Amino acid sequence: MGSEQKHGTGHILQSLVVNAVIATGKGVAAVLTGSGAMLAETLHSAADCGNQGLLLLGVHRARRPADERHPLGYGRALYFWSFMVALLLFSGGGVFSVYEGIHKIRHPEPVDRVWIALVILLCSLALEGAATLSNIKEIGRRRGDVPFMRYLRETKDSDLVVVFGENMAATLGLALATVAVIVSHYTGDTRWDGVGSVAIGVVLIGVAVFLAVEIKSLLIGEAADPKISRAVADVVTELSRTEELLWMTTIQQGPGEVMVAVKLRFAATLTTRELAQAIDEFEAELRKRCPEVRWLFVEPALEP
Repeated sequence: MGSEQKHGTGHILQSLVVNAVIATGKGVAAVLTGSGAMLAETLHSAADCGNQGLLLLGVHRARRPADERHPLGYGRALYFWSFMVALLLFSGGGVFSVYEGIHKIRHPEPVDRVWIALVILLCSLALEGAATLSNIKEIGRRRGDVPFMRYLRETKDSDLVVVFGENMAATLGLALATVAVIVSHYTGDTRWDGVGSVAIGVVLIGVAVFLAVEIKSLLIGEAADPKISRAVADVVTELSRTEELLWMTTIQQGPGEVMVAVKLRFAATLTTRELAQAIDEFEAELRKRCPEVRWLFVEPALEP
C-alpha cells in the first residue's frame, strides 16, 4: 500500500457543506409531504452534519503535539472520534430510521405533494453521488495497486473511510427513498413509504457496523503498514554494520504517525562510538524511506 497522505480536512468540509444543504431541503420536503422515508433521510443528513463536525474535532485533536502526559502524541484521538461517528450513525440514523419505518407500516399516513419529495430526492442524489465519486477518486489516488475493499480494511485514514461510508450510505438511502415514494404514490399503499424507511435504516446500520469494526482495531492499537516492516528488514540487510534483526514491533499511532521498536544485532568489534554511529545510520536511512515513522527505538545487541 502506498504511504498515507498528509492529513487534511478538505474531504470532510466538502461533505459537511453538501449534507447541510441536503438536510435543509429534505426537512422542508418531509414537512410538506408527511413522508416517513423523507423524515428518515432528513435525520440521516442532519446526523451526518454532526458526524462531520466530530471528525473535524478529531483531526484537530490529533494534531496536538506530544506532551508529558501523552509522550506518543494524540494521533489516536481521531480514531476515537471516528468510532463515535460510527456509533451515532448506528443509533441516531439506523435504529431511528427502522423505528420510524415500522411505525409508518403499522400506522400508515398519506404522502402529499409527491413531486416535491421527488425533486428534493433527485437533487440530493446528484449532490451525494458527486461527493461519493469524489471520495472514490481520493481513495483510488491513495490506494495505488491495492484492491479497493482491501484498502478500506487496511488504511489508517479512518476519517476518509468514515466520510466515504457515510456518503455511500446516503446515496443508497436516497435511491431507496426515491423508490419508496414512487411505489407508495402509484400503488396508493403508503406502507411502502415505511418499508423504504426500514430499508434506509438497515443500510445505515450495516455501514455503521462495518466502520465500527474497522476503526476498533486502530483504536486498540494496530500494527503499521507491512511496508514499514519490509523497509526495516531491507535497511538491516543493506547496511554494513547491522548484522541481524532480532525482533520488531510497529504500532500505528495516528494517520501518518508510526512507532517502531527494534532489537538489532551489531558486530561485537564495534566501539561505543561506532555503535552509536551505526544506530544513527540505521535511523536516518529508515526515516528517509518511511517519513511516517515518528518514533523509533533501537535496542542494540552485540555478538557473543
